[in-house]
Amino acid sequence: MSNGPFILNLDCDHYVYNSQAFREGMCFMMDRGGDRIGYVQFPQWFEGIDPSDRYANHNTVFFDVNMRALDGLMGPVYVGTGCLFRRIALYGFDPPWSNEHSGCCSCCFPLRRKIKTSTVTSEERQALRMADFDDEEMNMSTFPKKFGNSNFLINSIPIAEFQGRPLADHPGVKNGRPPGALTVPCDLLDASTVAEAISVISCWYEDKTEWGHRVGWIYGSVTEDVVTGYRMHNRGWKSVYCVTKRDAFLGTAPINLTDRLHQVLWWATGSVEIFFSRNNALLASQKMKFLQRIAYLNVGIFIWSGISLEEWWRNEQFWLIGGTSAHLAAVLQGLLKVIAGIEISFTLTSKSGGDEADDEFADLYIVKWTSLMIPPIVIMMVNLIAIVVGFSRTIYSEIPQRSKLLGGVFFSFWVLAHLYPFAKGLMGRRGRTPTIVFVWSGLLTITISLLWVAINPPSQNSHIGGSFTFP
Repeated sequence: MSNGPFILNLDCDHYVYNSQAFREGMCFMMDRGGDRIGYVQFPQWFEGIDPSDRYANHNTVFFDVNMRALDGLMGPVYVGTGCLFRRIALYGFDPPWSNEHSGCCSCCFPLRRKIKTSTVTSEERQALRMADFDDEEMNMSTFPKKFGNSNFLINSIPIAEFQGRPLADHPGVKNGRPPGALTVPCDLLDASTVAEAISVISCWYEDKTEWGHRVGWIYGSVTEDVVTGYRMHNRGWKSVYCVTKRDAFLGTAPINLTDRLHQVLWWATGSVEIFFSRNNALLASQKMKFLQRIAYLNVGIFIWSGISLEEWWRNEQFWLIGGTSAHLAAVLQGLLKVIAGIEISFTLTSKSGGDEADDEFADLYIVKWTSLMIPPIVIMMVNLIAIVVGFSRTIYSEIPQRSKLLGGVFFSFWVLAHLYPFAKGLMGRRGRTPTIVFVWSGLLTITISLLWVAINPPSQNSHIGGSFTFP
C-alpha cells in the first residue's frame, strides 16, 4: 500500500538487512537518465542454508553470473522479491523515450511541459494534477477501467511521477525535478483519506479493472514475477541490478530435498507456461533488444563471474537433479494446462527449521517421499547396474574392449557424481532407519540378481565388450 513514487516488494519470509539499500536503489532511478529505469533488482540471499549448500539454494551462478550479465543489456529479470519499482512503470505506462516528440513520459507529459525550472508551489502542483489529461494516451475517461474508481488513487499518479524525477541540477538533465520541489509540506491524513485507502486495498476493488492484466503484478502464471518484469521490458523500460556491499535483504529457503524439488517444479512449470503464452520473448515488441529476448528464453547464457569452483559444482549437480525430476514434470504439467486447461495444484515449499531446536539444519535430513524422486532413482540404479555389467562383460569376454569400458564407466560415474546430493538426501540422518532404506534394500536385491545373470549369462553372447549407460 503506497502512493509514493517508488514501491519496494519483499516476500513474506524476507526482511531488510541493510537500510542503505533504499538510498542506493533510488539513486539509480533519480540520477541522470534514470527516468527510464522501471525497477532495481537486488540479489536474493538466504540464511539458514547448510554450510555445503547441498541443493544449491543460494543459486550463486544465477545471481552472480547471469544477473550481472543481464545488467549489461536492458537489465536483469524480476525475481519476485527484493525489488524496488518505479510506480508508474508498475502501473503500465511507457518510459519517457517512447514519447520523444514531447520529450516526456506518456503518463505525465503535461507535467513535463509545464514544470521546467525554479520551484513549484503546492497550489501549482494541485492544479497540475488534473491538467490536460484528456489527451489520446491519458484520457481521464479510461482511468476508472485501469485503476478503479478512486479519485485519490488516480490523482496520486502524476504526483508520484513528479516526485520520482531526477534533480535538474545539470544542463544535461531533461525533464528534471526543480531543486526544493519536494520540500513542500504534505497534508495530514484525514478520515476520508483513510476510508478511501481501506476501499482501495479491499479484494473487490480490482474487479472489472486492468489490475493483474496491465496494471500492477500480472496474473495468470505461477511465475508472475518474470511475466511482470517482461511486460515492463517489452514496453521499453530498463532495469538495474544493484549489488550492495552489505546484503540488502535476507530470507529463508527450503533445505529439504522434497521441498526444494517442489520449488524447482514451481519455477519450471511457470517457464513452460510463459513459453506457450503471448509472453514468449519471440513475440516481444521492437523495444526489446535481441539479446534480451534470448535471455528471457534461456537465462543460462552469458559471461563468467567470480564464483568458487564448489559453488559452480553445486549448481551443476542440482541442475541435473532438477532436470531429471522437476523439469520433466513441469513440461508435462505445463502442457496439460495449456492444451487441456487442467489447473495445476502446487504444494507450497516448507521453510521451517525442523522439529529439533538443537539442530539448525534438522529439516535437511527429513525424508519426505514424492513422485519427483522416481526418475533420478531410476537413473542412479541403471548407471550402477551398467558399471557392474560392463566390468563383468569385459572380464569374461574373449576379446575385451577396455576402451569402451573406460568411456562407459567414466560417463556413469560422472552422472552418479552429479546425483550424489540427491542420494545423500534420500538416506536421511545417520543412525536412523527411514522407510526409504527398505526401498533401497529391494533395489539392491534386484541389482544382485542382475549381476549374477551378467556373470553367468544363459547364452554365449558374452564376447561383446563395453558397458551401457543411461544419460
